[in-house]
Amino acid sequence: MRYYSWLLSLLLVPLLFLGCSKAPGIGGRAQITGKLIGKFYSDTQLTAFTGFSFLSDERVYIIYGNEKTQYDDDLRTSYDGSFEFNYLRPGKYVVFMYENCYPCASLQKEKLFEVEITGKDEVVDLGEITLTKEQ
Repeated sequence: MRYYSWLLSLLLVPLLFLGCSKAPGIGGRAQITGKLIGKFYSDTQLTAFTGFSFLSDERVYIIYGNEKTQYDDDLRTSYDGSFEFNYLRPGKYVVFMYENCYPCASLQKEKLFEVEITGKDEVVDLGEITLTKEQ
């Protein structure tokens, strides 16, 4: 019996240390915030400027860490264009969204922001982000 308890403790101790590593992602108290503003054009060549407005219900994406090629989470902006990624741990993140582009092949391109959270309760404000959009 003593042999089995020693063997069990030998197997469980390394698991405790593996569970203690905190990679970037949800589970913390930090946040990343910002506000999206649209710079609108009435044509696909983006030459006829029509005005500025808040971008409501626009998708914003986040990648936990900066070595992945696929996003981990997304959310939609509020009526005033604001967004918040809450409950983040310290680490590196990439926040991105899409804007219209001419003459890009897909007529869209991503706008990337690399963010590093260093404190447990840190709030990183990306400020007002202007995206080019076709009406």
